[in-house]
Amino acid sequence: MKLLLLDVIVSSRKDTEFDRGSVVACMYRQMRRKEQDRLARMDAGYQGRKEIAEFATRREERMKAAEERTAKKRLERQRKREKKMEPKGGGEEHRKEESSDDEANSDDGN
Repeated sequence: MKLLLLDVIVSSRKDTEFDRGSVVACMYRQMRRKEQDRLARMDAGYQGRKEIAEFATRREERMKAAEERTAKKRLERQRKREKKMEPKGGGEEHRKEESSDDEANSDDGN
């Protein structure tokens, strides 16, 4: 009788080994699929962050260039206004004389 029980146990054991092998293969495929999905999400997240960083740097460069252009045009407008405000016919000489007179008056006061 003991031989009969051993034979049953052995045959049963083989069946469980085969089942275990197929389960392991399924588990392997499932784990592999999960890992590939995780890596794909990581890559997508990295690409997204990389694009955002590149966009921010390009935007910063564009903003800086626009600010430089604006400052240049602002200076040109200011110079035009100053030219319009100057009296015609040698206004600069008149200004120089006034500024030297102001300096002379301030020296006398001290």
